[in-house]
Amino acid sequence: MKKIKISLVFTLSFNLLSYSQISEREVTEYAINNIKEFVEFLSYPNDANYKEDIEELIDWTSKRFNSLGFKSKRLETESIPLLLAESVYNKNYSTILIYLHLDGQPVDKSKWFQDDPFKPVLKRPNSSGEYTIIDWENLNNKTLKKLDNEDIRIFARSSSDAKGPVMMLINAIEIMSLNNLEPKFNIKLIMDFEEEKSSPSLPSAVIKYANQLESSGLLIFDGPQHSSGLPTLNFGNRGISKITLTTYGPIVPQHSGHFGNYAPNPVFRMSNILSSMKTEDGLVLIDGYYDGITITNEILEDLDKVPDNEEEMLSEMQFKLPEKVGRSYQEALQYPSLNVRGIQSGWVKDEVRTIVPSECIAEIDIRLVIETDGYRLHELVRQHIENLGYKVLDRRPTKEERLNYDKIVSFDSKISYPAFRTDIDSDLGKWLSKSLSKTFGQTPVKKRTSGGSVPISPFVNTLNIPAVGVPTVNKDNNQHSPNENIKISNYINGIRTFIGILNEKY
Repeated sequence: MKKIKISLVFTLSFNLLSYSQISEREVTEYAINNIKEFVEFLSYPNDANYKEDIEELIDWTSKRFNSLGFKSKRLETESIPLLLAESVYNKNYSTILIYLHLDGQPVDKSKWFQDDPFKPVLKRPNSSGEYTIIDWENLNNKTLKKLDNEDIRIFARSSSDAKGPVMMLINAIEIMSLNNLEPKFNIKLIMDFEEEKSSPSLPSAVIKYANQLESSGLLIFDGPQHSSGLPTLNFGNRGISKITLTTYGPIVPQHSGHFGNYAPNPVFRMSNILSSMKTEDGLVLIDGYYDGITITNEILEDLDKVPDNEEEMLSEMQFKLPEKVGRSYQEALQYPSLNVRGIQSGWVKDEVRTIVPSECIAEIDIRLVIETDGYRLHELVRQHIENLGYKVLDRRPTKEERLNYDKIVSFDSKISYPAFRTDIDSDLGKWLSKSLSKTFGQTPVKKRTSGGSVPISPFVNTLNIPAVGVPTVNKDNNQHSPNENIKISNYINGIRTFIGILNEKY
């Protein structure tokens, strides 16, 4: 009996020692010594509108994960294929599915403060706070703390969203292998190459390949950490849907001197429609829009645990007061949004013309929560516009319709995917919380719902599994915008995060 006890203690001690041997310093040195591969990875253009570029990226990614012992294969879809990579470490282990996306937002090179968004550069702030290019040698011989204090960053498209997490995972697996360690669960990686296009083929693909995706839970390696920089877990994401509205004036733009005060201006009509939908405080006025949502005291407790500094948030975004949908930022995320993301009519700036425009287009996105049905919200918006006296069409009006109806709106809508949410106290949540607490010595921030949208609900609903997001990149990464970046310290801590998770048995 004594021998058994001694053996058990030795085994436990060895496992703990093996993991503890992967020190912060070792991870930092490995990440810096292998930064060239990350730079190479970021150099692959990844706009999903250019399929030939995506094919090259799929090929690189497939070969790279195969080199780590994974078996990868393409899952053909109606558009761009998904890539599935699988590694079985022990047939008795549970299997965890990990979602990664590798495509990026389109780029406007003229808005970037470097020659090319696909030629990564290293920067740090100067005395004026402006990020300036520095030599890559500035990464050498520095501790994680010093790299963080100097705020050194890589600037390139998808450095944060979301090639960064992919390379973090590659580094994590390689560092473990160098320490003779293997993940404590079997892994399936599902890689999406058109997430920024709302993953149009994903829902049908998940149904088609459900048997190959079977697993015990889903992790999403994407998104920014909480602004505090603390390790973070996202237990839900809002879904997304879109509406395009078009109002009409004269059939072609008309001279504003000859026809101003006579031809109806579609911009004013669009303005009237949009302003009727919200109060000045941002509350949606459409009847029934918030129906079905109840914020209990228990939910409020979970929301209040998130350490937001709203005063700092307002200062960074430079506006005085937030909208009043919720009593806090976190509470606001529990409700569906109604956002105008763009308006187009006529010409502006150097091309401005003295005309009455022929039409006005408003692009709307609605961020969905789990309690709300996107189709229902779309119908509420449509009914609201009809109640304003508009003839609502699902196409452009004919000449006859233009002459018969005073006020016409074209209404086009699409639901990309619904929201998802996993209980904070779920087994998957407890497992991840334990892992991050071990790695960083502190309890992670647990967000009931994150504001962004990722195409996870098809997995949750079709495979009947829980899902949790593990965000690792810096909050101020200029995601979707020019000058996207990732802090080197976040990159290294992301590798540490994934090592910790891979070492925790599920």
